Amino acid sequence: MKGFKKELIFITLGIISPLSLNTLKVNAGSFGAEIFCTMRDGGNDHESSWDAAYTYIKKQKGGIFKVSPKQAAAQITESVIRDRETFTYCVEYLDKLHPNRKLIRDLEKEEERKEREAKNREDKRKKLEKELEETNKEFSDETLDRYSY
Repeated sequence: MKGFKKELIFITLGIISPLSLNTLKVNAGSFGAEIFCTMRDGGNDHESSWDAAYTYIKKQKGGIFKVSPKQAAAQITESVIRDRETFTYCVEYLDKLHPNRKLIRDLEKEEERKEREAKNREDKRKKLEKELEETNKEFSDETLDRYSY
């Protein structure tokens, strides 16, 4: 009978614990959304508002695993959508939470390509200058004097 009570207690704790952790996660996301939306509505830029909300969500989550920026952005978006009446002014700011990552990657690749091309052009220019210097050393002033017969 004692063993059964212990098992029942552990089973109950096993069921309740994850539910309470989920509640913390939802509350952190909800208050993170409040932080983000209030700061944006107050005239702050996206970066400072995002940093404040993300820092709060990370701090509240705790535990072994960290909250990724994508997860935090999803939590804020979910909170704003769920409670649209409270956050009516915030819907316009949600697009910045989920930037077009493909576009960003493409722009970074294009920038890297331009840098490589510029480096290649510079290397070719240096090589040509070096060859020109070597060629000029081969000819003396006498050979270049057109009036010397």
